[in-house]
Amino acid sequence: MAPPSLLANGGGITTGKSMTSRMASVYSEVQNSRLDHPLALPSVFRNPFKIVDGPASSAAGNPDEIAKLFPSLFGQPSAMLVPGESNESGTALKIGVVLSGGQAPGGHNERCKGSTVYGFRGGPAGIMKGKYVVLTPEYIYPYRNQGGFDMICSGRDKIETPEQFKQAEDIALKLDLDGLVVIGGDDSNTNACLLAEYFRSKHLKTRVIGCPKTIDGDLKCKEVPTSFGFDTACKIYAEQIGNVMIDARSTGKYYHFVRLMGRAASHITLECALQTHPNITLIGEEVAKIETEKMLIQMVEGELEKRKQIGQYAYQFKGQSHFFGYEGRCGLPSNFDSSYCYALGYGAGALLESGKSGLISSVGNLAAPVEEWTVAGTALTSLMDVERRHGKFKPVIKKAMVELDGSSDHR
Repeated sequence: MAPPSLLANGGGITTGKSMTSRMASVYSEVQNSRLDHPLALPSVFRNPFKIVDGPASSAAGNPDEIAKLFPSLFGQPSAMLVPGESNESGTALKIGVVLSGGQAPGGHNERCKGSTVYGFRGGPAGIMKGKYVVLTPEYIYPYRNQGGFDMICSGRDKIETPEQFKQAEDIALKLDLDGLVVIGGDDSNTNACLLAEYFRSKHLKTRVIGCPKTIDGDLKCKEVPTSFGFDTACKIYAEQIGNVMIDARSTGKYYHFVRLMGRAASHITLECALQTHPNITLIGEEVAKIETEKMLIQMVEGELEKRKQIGQYAYQFKGQSHFFGYEGRCGLPSNFDSSYCYALGYGAGALLESGKSGLISSVGNLAAPVEEWTVAGTALTSLMDVERRHGKFKPVIKKAMVELDGSSDHR
């Protein structure tokens, strides 16, 4: 394995040995099979393609306020990759990539081939502190199709103060970055759009493209049908729920109450319910910081005790609570998430090469074979609304909640 160049604090320090924490030589048979699993790409990448702009975009809400916050980016069209003669030179780019927010399976598969790629360590803080590693093919290989974000690690810092934006500007100039890919959820992609607006206002050549990442499934719209990680996480949770179901049926001893990760949206709960068919599924589209699985056990115990007192219940009830969350965030990515992230990374690279900024890499037609997937870029401002915080309007990408009148809710 060739040693990568590690540049710490912008100081140009070159390490003499690899900094990767993964050794493929000790992988299990399953990990090795995933490591060499071939990945298909949408057919648009097989031949020359061009970027075709769509109509001007607006915003998800309060377009006038969004226009004030993003004077350079607001209204820009989305872009579609279609077969055709390319106007691009095909020259290698210098691209930075950052993992932002919580982990999601598949993130290690997002890459831009044919370019010099700098991985910022520890999330957005790596941009501000100038901590990065050159991601060579040899360095990336042990992470291919593997779970986790440990190749460069993630973080939840935000670039939001004038000083922090200036730090991001300085590192972009130091590395002569052509582009920056921000892999994250709704908050991270909002931050990506703010950074794209700032770079454009400073006349930097650095463009910024987002990629949709969250296991929660709440970053989606017509153009961005899902976020990566959701498919894998739901499969992992569904397997765990299925195991608990078989255990319950095998002993007849306990009633099991399961709570799942997912923030305010219940997409994970709904998808796992459709896969496992539990007796009861609660879709609570509201924020509640309470251990609901334990609360429900207590409520059931209280109700059954009342029924015992009046002779309506004569059995024993024993409840077991479970919370499945972090277990689903770093598992081996499913074939779907592996291919989806691969396509998102290629799309991000194509958008950057064409000079686009402030878009989110979008791959559609996902129910079809991979070769038939479509690739585009969606204006991040078109996904935004505003919230008033501390007397000021702040841009936010609207979370996609479970549609209670949707078809899947009545299955």
